[in-house]
Amino acid sequence: MSKPARELFSPQTLPPPAGYSHIAKINKGALVYIAGQIAMDASGKLVGEGNFEAQSEQVFRNIKTAVEAAGGGVADIVKTNVYIVASVDQNELPKFRAIRDRYLNAESPPASTLVYVSRLARPGLLVEVEAVAAVDG
Repeated sequence: MSKPARELFSPQTLPPPAGYSHIAKINKGALVYIAGQIAMDASGKLVGEGNFEAQSEQVFRNIKTAVEAAGGGVADIVKTNVYIVASVDQNELPKFRAIRDRYLNAESPPASTLVYVSRLARPGLLVEVEAVAAVDG
């Protein structure tokens, strides 16, 4: 039996993860690197000025669009890096996680890093997410 294209897992010898996998192992396929996506629509307009939840939704819409343009789907995402501006209260994180879990596989989530930063590249941005996908073919 051949190995699956990708394996997402967390060994019991590491701390239990909450909403992510510690390891993404790629056995075959092409890696697709998706640049940090921000809360801008296709016309370049900021979506959700001052609204962390609305911006998070737009970010994941953009990630979905990007991975599909590369011939994959959100289930192919194996790694995310999340950057949230420090002005966003940590009590807002459950909103982000709920949106993330609607787009990504919550049962076998990608490896992930989340950091708070002082600011992002443009004023008004509250969240940015970059992703790596393993696409068959």
